Amino acid sequence: MNGIKILSVNISEKKGTIKKPVSIIEINDQGVVGDAHAGFKNREISLLGIESFRKFEQSAGRKVAFGEFAENLTTEGMELFKTHPLDRFSNDSVELEVTQIGKKCHGDRCAIFREVGNCVMPVEGIFTRIIKGGKIKAGDFLEYHPKEFKILVITLSDRAAKGEYEDKSGPKVVEYLRQYFEEKERKYHIDTVIIPDHAKSLEILLDTAKKENIDLLITTGGTGIGPADITVDVVKPRLTKEIPGIMELIRFKYGQEKPQALVSRAVAGVMGQTLVFTLPGSVRGVSEYMDEILKSLEHLIYMLHSLDLH
Repeated sequence: MNGIKILSVNISEKKGTIKKPVSIIEINDQGVVGDAHAGFKNREISLLGIESFRKFEQSAGRKVAFGEFAENLTTEGMELFKTHPLDRFSNDSVELEVTQIGKKCHGDRCAIFREVGNCVMPVEGIFTRIIKGGKIKAGDFLEYHPKEFKILVITLSDRAAKGEYEDKSGPKVVEYLRQYFEEKERKYHIDTVIIPDHAKSLEILLDTAKKENIDLLITTGGTGIGPADITVDVVKPRLTKEIPGIMELIRFKYGQEKPQALVSRAVAGVMGQTLVFTLPGSVRGVSEYMDEILKSLEHLIYMLHSLDLH
């Protein structure tokens, strides 16, 4: 089973001091009950692996006690700093969601830094927020659940839906997304569908995606001003919040060379917990839009999940 074993649970009564092992801790939506660091939003529980301890001990030339790095949970089983924000750890009692890898070093405000002049926590420690509170003790096991991004790519085309020509824009979107998520070593699942330029068919897919908390939904086709171009008219009223800047930049950037690019009515926004982008139906248009969208995609995902990771 992929996960971590809890070697020690640790608490400090004052900030800037090392934490001391205790027999059991209780966590709630504020953090560890009785710990001086409780109440830090999105940094409610800190974890550091014994794997990081061992590397630090070799460089420091001395043993380090559990809690000395001010970690709430000392763990064993995986290099925690290789996880990603939005991954989760859980067992029957608790569930934690990773919110941050490492932190700013406090320098001489940190007990172990004052003694040794270095600390591994700012680089290899992780922070989590509490999804489900409960009790944790040494010997407990937390299973690791990497975040899997659920993605839906919709091609709108009467001819492609009838099989009169091969859809190339949808596969181009998929190609971009696969490369993006694989380079970031992120787990993902992509579904694709081809539908005619029919408002009701698109409405059903959008409503289902919102209900199922699809992370990312991208459409191709139907962003122009022709009679069959209904994508934007269906999508825009369903957006909780619009993100106009991305599409405005793309229209301005490519419209200087190709005035026809200014005709696109493509929109971007949020639909509940789902990021939505409507792209043109041409392969070239898809490439131009995806090149820009992917630059800010990770930041948008984190913002949508209330993570401020500038």
